[in-house]
Amino acid sequence: MHGLNPQQRAAIQYLDGPLLVLAGAGSGKTRVITQKIAHLVDNCGLQARNIAAITFTNKAAREMQERVGKLLPAAQAGELQISTFHSLGVRILREEARALGYKPRFSIFDAADCAGIIGDCAKTVDKSTLRHLQSIISNWKNALVSPEAARQIASNEHETLAANAYLSYEATLKAYQAVDFDDLIGLPVRLFAAHPDITEKWQNRLRYLLIDEYQDTNACQYQLLKQLTGVRQQFTAVGDDDQAIYGWRGADIANLKKLPDEFPRLKVIKLEQNYRSTVRILKAANNVIAHNEKLFEKTLWSELGHGDPIQVSVCRDNESEAASVVMKLQAHRFEQRGKFRDYAILYRSNHQARLLEAQLREQKIPYLLSGGQSFFDKAEIKDLTCYLRLLANTDDDPAFIRAATTPKRGIGAATLQTLGQYAGERHVSLFQGAGEEGFAQRCAARQLEPLREFCQFIARLQERAAREPAQQVLPDLLAAIDYETYLYDSEEERTARNRWANVCEFTEWINKKGEEDGKTLIDLVQSIALINLLDKQNSEDIDAVQLSTLHAAKGLEYKHVFLVGVEEGILPHRESLDPAKLQEERRLMYVGITRAQRSLHLSYCEKRKQARELIPVEPSRFIAEMGEDIRFSGGKQAALPDKATSNARLDAMKALLSGKR
Repeated sequence: MHGLNPQQRAAIQYLDGPLLVLAGAGSGKTRVITQKIAHLVDNCGLQARNIAAITFTNKAAREMQERVGKLLPAAQAGELQISTFHSLGVRILREEARALGYKPRFSIFDAADCAGIIGDCAKTVDKSTLRHLQSIISNWKNALVSPEAARQIASNEHETLAANAYLSYEATLKAYQAVDFDDLIGLPVRLFAAHPDITEKWQNRLRYLLIDEYQDTNACQYQLLKQLTGVRQQFTAVGDDDQAIYGWRGADIANLKKLPDEFPRLKVIKLEQNYRSTVRILKAANNVIAHNEKLFEKTLWSELGHGDPIQVSVCRDNESEAASVVMKLQAHRFEQRGKFRDYAILYRSNHQARLLEAQLREQKIPYLLSGGQSFFDKAEIKDLTCYLRLLANTDDDPAFIRAATTPKRGIGAATLQTLGQYAGERHVSLFQGAGEEGFAQRCAARQLEPLREFCQFIARLQERAAREPAQQVLPDLLAAIDYETYLYDSEEERTARNRWANVCEFTEWINKKGEEDGKTLIDLVQSIALINLLDKQNSEDIDAVQLSTLHAAKGLEYKHVFLVGVEEGILPHRESLDPAKLQEERRLMYVGITRAQRSLHLSYCEKRKQARELIPVEPSRFIAEMGEDIRFSGGKQAALPDKATSNARLDAMKALLSGKR
């Protein structure tokens, strides 16, 4: 425990009951969790397999696993259950599926699959309406609201439409032997509530729980944790009420508030020493968050020196803001002789990135954009994963339809419609229905033949996929469907080449995973919906400026941060001005400030372009709340540097630096 402060040490050593660690930004919470795991194994006699650490992202779980791997022997580290809530839910459901009426090989549907089903149930194809309905149903599931209860509480037109679709959506998922992401938490909660013997089994298996980012839990996750900890109440929850910024997606800060009432033996330890930011940055963050109601009093402090003044740039409009930010970032980098990856540009909403991207491209500055299209959302990857999903679960009807028609093999919409009607009447999957004599009698021979051929092909592959290594089966699948030719026949050459490169990358990745973990293709498919392939790309290795929303930047840190569009209507958002939402917006500002290690640069506009008009805007109230130790530049009084002057200044710096080198 060398190098730990007294509070960190106390949090690691406390085992007399439930513990809440209030970990301020940059206070070393991951170190506390990983050291506590090692302490439990090395000094407290717990078996590694009986400890579970639960995080919110694959990246956080992986980082934790790597850190623990340096503290414990490989065999013990490998036995730990370090995973996201959803991965833990999958593990529970695979093992206990039959108790809920599912097969262990149930499918996990992604957002696009689910939107299709909700659209059918609600009889709408409007994308905006679908997104809204999906969000409402997701929030109900996370709050443990049943379809019947949803009908009682629906209070407007959209909620009524969602409530009517909810029941048939659930029934359709069950008929497909499929679950959505929310079910991965909700179904284990229902399982444990109905089967005390299964609950006891899991309580005995997971004897100590450590929960990261506790303030982000929703009602469903909170219930699952209560069920797993049981009467033993052996857990450490690590969280920060000042960083609760996910209320819009169901996270409930009340879960922090009610811990002391529901667990009377709860001990609270505060981590207030910050190892990330300078004194000036922390003082501004503390000043802002002091305007919120406090669940628990805490004040961050640092020994990293006073640091550079916080800069606030006042810009003429959003175009000049983007130009100014990129110019200042470039100048700062030359002065500091830094790397591009030392810099992040953060904003409240995705649309703010467009002008910044244009400026960065113009200046030939490399950048990474967080929250871009997931690798798994690309059409060619979805085509391939549909085949894999079908190998794992032939009841997966959406996967059956996509695989049967991509590439085209003579199975038309009319054939599938007839099959759908027949399977619906018989209450069987499309795959099973296609093989039954009753369907053959309804279908012309020329329609039946390609369908039967396809089903036989899947059955042969399924048999191989369950026993042979992934790296033997997947290339054969691609060759059999001649997917490369299909891409080149249906796309321009350049697009086809890029899409085929994605397929090759995906294949290589699956093969590598299969080889490393000794898993068959079926084993890998069962967890594929949970893996975001972008996670495997280590952005720290790429020298590029990071562009990110404030929500996506939480948990990350950068030497130098530019926080843009700090205006009324953007931050705080114009739809978040009632008291509860305003407090969450203030926490978002606090998260933005505390991402910065050495320097912080804010900017806002005097006028912002909306449609074709320039609308006057006001600086965010949060700037005034930061206190007086900030420096303003620009605005009406300051002459804006023209482009030639800015470029001349940069050229002079480059020449100076290359001469010194």
